[in-house]
Amino acid sequence: MTTTCPKCSYVRLATDDAPDWQCPSCGIAYHKYEKYLHSVKHIAAPVHAAVEKEPVAQDGSVWSLVAVNLFVLALAFMLDWQLIDMMLVYWIQSVIIGASYFFRILALDKFSTKNFRINNRAVEPTRETKVQTAFFFAFHYGFFHLGYFMFLLVGEYGRAEFGWDLMLGAIAFAINHGYSYRYHRDHDRQGTPNIGTMMFTPYVRIVPMHMIIVFGTTLSGIGKTLADAIMHVIEHNIIARRSEAE
Repeated sequence: MTTTCPKCSYVRLATDDAPDWQCPSCGIAYHKYEKYLHSVKHIAAPVHAAVEKEPVAQDGSVWSLVAVNLFVLALAFMLDWQLIDMMLVYWIQSVIIGASYFFRILALDKFSTKNFRINNRAVEPTRETKVQTAFFFAFHYGFFHLGYFMFLLVGEYGRAEFGWDLMLGAIAFAINHGYSYRYHRDHDRQGTPNIGTMMFTPYVRIVPMHMIIVFGTTLSGIGKTLADAIMHVIEHNIIARRSEAE
């Protein structure tokens, strides 16, 4: 009777030296990982089963994102933030989103590389591909945001003083996206998301930040809140649809 690893799908051989309870390939304990998968099923419905996908109205990550945006807008109104203050907090939020996707890519168990290329070469869904993609994304997304940060330092919109109020807004976004990361990471593990789609969708979230830079008013902050929620739904639906198709 053969044993197949529930994580990496390695089929155990009679010549393997690892203990019976441990996968010779990835090293996980069979029973512990199966117990983990069982617990995850109660947290996240399989994204590849379209009929079981959670309606947007019941997606707690969307409503928590809206709540945090409104909280930050309330801080800005009560404490009379300058435009530069709001831009800095939203920049921090965007960096947090990038960090969550970096770790989300690294946390992938099964993923697709359909239509995804590295150096114009098709790649296989291996651990090396996953790690290389995660660090390339971190470099590119980070470099992009470094340019944004230099723009903020120029002083055209004033100079921000990073006090307790801005820190409070940044912490609120960090808590929200930490929750969202865990929520969607569990969904990822129930499907087979496309790693290329996952790498590119965070850039969609930069759109709301552009709204503040272009319009720069409290009204645009309200528009940013709506755009943030819409972009959040769009990006995760894109990943879910690609997972279903593959």
